[in-house]
Amino acid sequence: MDTYTHGHAEPVLQSHRWRTAENSAPHLLPHLRPGLDLLDVGCGPGTITVDLATHVAPGRVVGLDLSPAPLAEARELAARTGAAATFTVGDVYALDAPDDAFDVVHAHQVLQHLTDPVAALREMARVCRPGGLVAVRDVDYATFTWFPADAGLDRWLEVYYGVARRNAAEPDAGRRLLAWAHAAGLRDVTATTSSWCYASPDEREWWGNSWAGRATASSFAEQAVAYGLATPVELEEVAAAWLRWAAADDGWLGMMHGELLIRV
Repeated sequence: MDTYTHGHAEPVLQSHRWRTAENSAPHLLPHLRPGLDLLDVGCGPGTITVDLATHVAPGRVVGLDLSPAPLAEARELAARTGAAATFTVGDVYALDAPDDAFDVVHAHQVLQHLTDPVAALREMARVCRPGGLVAVRDVDYATFTWFPADAGLDRWLEVYYGVARRNAAEPDAGRRLLAWAHAAGLRDVTATTSSWCYASPDEREWWGNSWAGRATASSFAEQAVAYGLATPVELEEVAAAWLRWAAADDGWLGMMHGELLIRV
């Protein structure tokens, strides 16, 4: 079983809850229409899934995650908003669906955490109907850039790379998506990029607090210590660096995501 670098601690879910179809699936939205059946792989707390459901209603929408931990929250969100989405535990390498079951198969920030993203793409394409779309989006950690400079944030990125690579994952997934699709035998592919930028006081407080929490109280922190990549004291210093950045009046952070639309 693959190891999810972030886990589902509250500081992680705090970040995931911010995600919507508009800010996390801009490459897919123009291609959605009412009546499409959609599978959202790696749905987490379901905010993107529920948004996607509003674009394809009355189509069938299924959110899937390897862990049951965030799914109760996803179901509660769907019930509260009236979204016609169901949520289930499942494995992207062995989807519990017949061939050609969905018009759209979507995965956001999933492939970067997998030991075999090519196999996952093949399986996603298997359950996608001919003419349908597989849509993926993953960040590229080498594109993370911030101001002001801080040695604590440099250390954070070094430790993150170490943990992800120890998990046989790929933090620079964004640039590799096209190559992975080709390796999976998928050639009708449109590749794009988009970015996130956090610069307002509210954005800095939200992102900085999320990563300060992750640095000391998440699976990432536990793995960093267990793998001998950082000490608890070093991780406290990383957390302090994130809080310094969040408090900086001129604090700024940007990152680029790779995106694919794959026509099956």
